[in-house]
Amino acid sequence: MKKFDLQLFAEAVAGKKFIYLFRILSKAATSDAMAMAFTTENERSKSKDVEATETKDGPVQTPGAVETEISATAILAVGDTMAEELEDALDNNEVIEIWEATLAEPATEGKYKGRYFQGYLTEFTLSSSAEEHVEYETTFAINGTGVKGEVTVSKEQAEVASYVFADTTKTGA
Repeated sequence: MKKFDLQLFAEAVAGKKFIYLFRILSKAATSDAMAMAFTTENERSKSKDVEATETKDGPVQTPGAVETEISATAILAVGDTMAEELEDALDNNEVIEIWEATLAEPATEGKYKGRYFQGYLTEFTLSSSAEEHVEYETTFAINGTGVKGEVTVSKEQAEVASYVFADTTKTGA
């Protein structure tokens, strides 16, 4: 009897269900983390250099430290202060906290499978063309490699990250 790899039948995670939340570390006592409104793309990459030492038996590889980088691109929203706060953090060498949450994988009530990072904003680009919306791109250099855990995502944070279902009934007064 042939066995099937159940991974082949697993549900794929939609990009809208994979969000990032950001906060300037110095504001941890007074501010919640925020999602970038109108995010078009996020990316996390890891890399390491490997140094080869030549021996009589052939090269021996010595791995270096893991370098983690996170990038995000968003369309600038009217009245959104996130871009300005991030640009100021770059200018002032402030540590930024970043949470990566997978909304498709709930852990416990209001928490989702995710990761926590701290790092510095290393690139900030604001671009505007005649035909497109104003967009900002960010790149963060991460200290260490991050920590796995459960990320609290409020209803408001999830709403900023993506549209949520609304019913047809009245919502209030």
